[in-house]
Amino acid sequence: MTKRKRWHDSYPEDVPVSIQYDEKPLHSYLEEAADRYPHKTALHFMGKKMTYSQVYQEASNLCGHLIKLGVTKGERIAVMLPNSPQAVISYYAALMTGAIVVQTNPLYVERELEHQMKDSGAKWIICLDLLYPRIKKIRNVTSLQHVIITSLKDYLPFPKNVLYPLSQKKNNNRNRDTNNDKNVHSFRSLVKQGTTLKTNVVINPQEDLALLQYTGGTTGTAKGVMLTHYNLVANALQCQAWMSKMKKGEEKMLAVLPFFHVYGLTVVMNLSIMHVCQMIILPKFDADLVLKSIHKHQVTLFPGAPTMYVGLIHTSSLKKYDLSSIEACISGSAPLPGEVQDTFEALTHGRLVEGYGLTEGSPVITANPIWGGRKTGSIGIPWPDTDVCVYSSDGTSVLPAGEIGELAVRGPQVMKGYWNHPEETTSVFIDDWLLTGDMGYMDEDGYFYISDRKKDMIVAGGFNIFPREVEEVLYEHPSVQEAAVIGVRDPYRGETVKACIVRKKGESVTEEELDAFCREHLAVYKIPRLFEFRQSLPKTTIGKVLKRKLLEEESHNE
Repeated sequence: MTKRKRWHDSYPEDVPVSIQYDEKPLHSYLEEAADRYPHKTALHFMGKKMTYSQVYQEASNLCGHLIKLGVTKGERIAVMLPNSPQAVISYYAALMTGAIVVQTNPLYVERELEHQMKDSGAKWIICLDLLYPRIKKIRNVTSLQHVIITSLKDYLPFPKNVLYPLSQKKNNNRNRDTNNDKNVHSFRSLVKQGTTLKTNVVINPQEDLALLQYTGGTTGTAKGVMLTHYNLVANALQCQAWMSKMKKGEEKMLAVLPFFHVYGLTVVMNLSIMHVCQMIILPKFDADLVLKSIHKHQVTLFPGAPTMYVGLIHTSSLKKYDLSSIEACISGSAPLPGEVQDTFEALTHGRLVEGYGLTEGSPVITANPIWGGRKTGSIGIPWPDTDVCVYSSDGTSVLPAGEIGELAVRGPQVMKGYWNHPEETTSVFIDDWLLTGDMGYMDEDGYFYISDRKKDMIVAGGFNIFPREVEEVLYEHPSVQEAAVIGVRDPYRGETVKACIVRKKGESVTEEELDAFCREHLAVYKIPRLFEFRQSLPKTTIGKVLKRKLLEEESHNE
């Protein structure tokens, strides 16, 4: 029986504080969906539809051919694809073989790709034809043996599949480049050809890895986070319980969060397959295309990142579209400004709530109740069977409500550890508590708040300043569309506060006006001393602002 926590009193009546977790492989949910809902549409991609039966059949075919190529349990298979049917099929096929999926960002350059392939020891990679030249350059210095190539046109309907190659002038050259390599295979051929070779790999969900998800983690360079089948199943089931009004087999999920990011993988792909949703797949975020897709397909669920919602509410064509089908959105990866939350809810009449997670947590740890009490500015309350506490800076004691320290978490979704990094694994755990690297506090009701990343905290003149607090104030200004606050070197104060601002279209707010606005809402030592107006902010593929890039730019300018 789960011990009663103060946040349990804030749970909606239909959300349990503890749930039963299935002791089965993650890929078994696709098989069950295909068996019980064979004719339900699983994927909709640029006009192409696939049923659950079709997705399962193609994943099974690919699984058989992967085994023929020598894949055995525990091998690593890299998947380097944008959101597409191939990304879903590849992921589940790899799991069926008993292999460990290595999700690889299609935007990686050779250096990043080489590091990930060497560290994971992947021998197989599934990628777009457009990405093959990068892979070819690093094959001889990594363990990669087999490359399976696909094209976006493989799953486009007529006439898009005919027109697509015309826009890819170098496509034929790339294809010729692979013709004489017997270890380069056609994805389309493998999934369309049935195989009699079946797999009955025995999976221990608690122990066997399903995924190596690379992250900077709480310290150091990119590391492979080891997530088991049980970790990923647990987090998807927790998400299902949190979104308590979901109707199995009836929801339409907008799949624009990248599947190669663990947030999109769990809250979009895994949850959709588990709950038999129809995924409306978009290969990248484009505000007009997102609005058009919600309007046309009557999307009900839209997990996203704050920058996505910001982009939508400031799109000039917004009024052309009906967004009232939206029922629920969980925002993650970065703080959700209250103004954005209120505006988006007014447009859709659905619910948009902020959550919190990290790759090491599969990833979701907390969220505001979707249909219940939420607190603006809070990351919400822990999900079922999840515990969160606030540790003192020296890691020796748990702090009471209201005091800022480092958040620590534990639960069935917390990682097994870092691949090939036992010492770093040990350094981020206190017993079974995972130290997150995020500074924050808990209020009297059990709601948690992020002050900022431990490493992002600005120390100016002896005062601790959390960038998020300053950003929240800047977002309240009617002329500010986006804001990012960083600490820059200062000969007197050690560090000082700099705000990078993107104005709303047509607005011309000045540095003096923002300074005056901040003085009304912040203590003097927190007010930005420097302002920089920009056309855009550097972001990850999921829309998280890359403050590291801003700091690098700053160091180059010194």
